[in-house]
Amino acid sequence: MIIHDQFDKEIRLNFTQPQDKPNGEHVLAIAFLNDSYLLTRHKKRGIEFPGGKIEQGESSEAAIVREVYEETGGIVAEMTYVAQYTVYHPEGTKWFTKDVFAVQVDTLESKDDYLETAGPVTCKHLDEISDEEKSFLLEDEAILKCVERVIELGLYQKKEDAD
Repeated sequence: MIIHDQFDKEIRLNFTQPQDKPNGEHVLAIAFLNDSYLLTRHKKRGIEFPGGKIEQGESSEAAIVREVYEETGGIVAEMTYVAQYTVYHPEGTKWFTKDVFAVQVDTLESKDDYLETAGPVTCKHLDEISDEEKSFLLEDEAILKCVERVIELGLYQKKEDAD
């Protein structure tokens, strides 16, 4: 599907199939701890899902494990590749491709340094986060469609939904 972000960049979003292999340059974790979303508080942008650039020689899966730990202290137990999207510059050239995973975290380790973030944030519903605290990335249609997809696949069930 083709959508546009808040900066009017074209985004091509594809929900993955089990046989699809991640091959992006960036990763994003729609992460969960128990029955809550696990997010991070980026020092400049605000609250958002963990993620970032894949390092030289690193797989998308290894990048997800690293990014979740670096930004939240979360230890990844399970992950499912759910989507990939590519963002294009206004003139039509590719800017970057992001692999999106649903990530179940078992435990959080306390850390002295969360790098560019201030550590973990949890909530049961994304609308619990005030607009002032929310990163623009939590308003991004591609990311919100990925969250919807994760819920559709049954990879995240809020406690009241499971009862």
